[in-house]
Amino acid sequence: MAEKLGIYIHIPFCRSKCDYCDFYSLAGQEGRMDDYQKALLAHMKETAPLTRGWQVDTVYFGGGTPSFYGEKRLRELLRFIAKRFDLAKDAEITVECNPDSVDQKMLQVLRRAGFNRLSLGVQSACDCELQSLHRPHSYQQAVEAVKAARAAKFQNLSLDLIYGLPGQTMEGWQNTLEQVLTLKPEHLSCYGLKVEEGTPLDYRVSRGEVLPDDDAQADMYLWTVERLAREGFRQYEISNFARPGCQSRHNLRYWMGRPYIGFGPGAHSDFGGRRYSFVRDLETYISGVLGGGVVIDSSDLIPARERGSEYLMLRLRTTRGIEEWEYRREFFLNFDPIEQKLEEYERQGWAERHDRRWNLTPKGFLVSNQLISDLLVIQEEATLEKTLPRLKQGMPPKEP
Repeated sequence: MAEKLGIYIHIPFCRSKCDYCDFYSLAGQEGRMDDYQKALLAHMKETAPLTRGWQVDTVYFGGGTPSFYGEKRLRELLRFIAKRFDLAKDAEITVECNPDSVDQKMLQVLRRAGFNRLSLGVQSACDCELQSLHRPHSYQQAVEAVKAARAAKFQNLSLDLIYGLPGQTMEGWQNTLEQVLTLKPEHLSCYGLKVEEGTPLDYRVSRGEVLPDDDAQADMYLWTVERLAREGFRQYEISNFARPGCQSRHNLRYWMGRPYIGFGPGAHSDFGGRRYSFVRDLETYISGVLGGGVVIDSSDLIPARERGSEYLMLRLRTTRGIEEWEYRREFFLNFDPIEQKLEEYERQGWAERHDRRWNLTPKGFLVSNQLISDLLVIQEEATLEKTLPRLKQGMPPKEP
């Protein structure tokens, strides 16, 4: 039976750049789309032979704004993947879209081409909030985009929302979520606004613009978890909620530490025991792929010890969490000190246990960075305790 693999295609083009965004994306570069398409196709052709014996069961077109790239190019890329890779018949194939760059005709073309999951960047139901972020659409355009998606027979629709926006109150966030729920999506991603260094929003905040503070964001988050649970959405990751059977299979791949290959500037991969990324520069990527230059930005062989750290770091973002014997079997590490710390978290209401499996609670998710950091320190200390006796005997450290 073939092992499963995910493919990520980065489309770095946008109509305009949002104030909070630090993803690698570019506005005003439409003239480079055709050459970029050639580079993507050439890169995938070169890579495909390396994936023999693997079956692709998720494909994700992210950005940037893939819908701004145009249905013709997207359809050509997916057709190429189906031809060059072993694409599963039931593969989840996602495309990210903005409401201003889709219509029913375009979505029908994509659906017929094989795209079966749509991720729509709505962000807010309040036009003044959208304008404050320099989003290129109104909420009514988002409503029309959802209608177009349903008319095009998309049955797996995910909507992205952001809370903690400039000037947003709890009442404003609640109004956004209630309006979005009337659109009946299968999946919701609800992200707390984060001010990324070097973005226009960072500059605005440095000049005195006030955002909802951490406590206000925490209240919005906890209300969201409770409200969506009542609506039938199951939280399966810190920021992601789905109706039964509608979790993002591709994004779960990242959180479960499963292999994937990325294409495009800034794209990351985890394949063949190695993690690598490509340069975050459109021109360098295009010229490197088409001209035989260097496009790798970083590449590391990941030892088992680091995989053990990733297991804690990524799995504890999910409600599935971690399991004692899974940890011992995969990484040959002692779970006892980890469990002692988790029991401490349990007393604080930050973690819960179901048989041998542990996961963080919504309150734990709010402070997950610190909780996971503490667990990683404990893991490192346990590893050192295991290694020191060998070093004292003049023996090399044993890779866990």
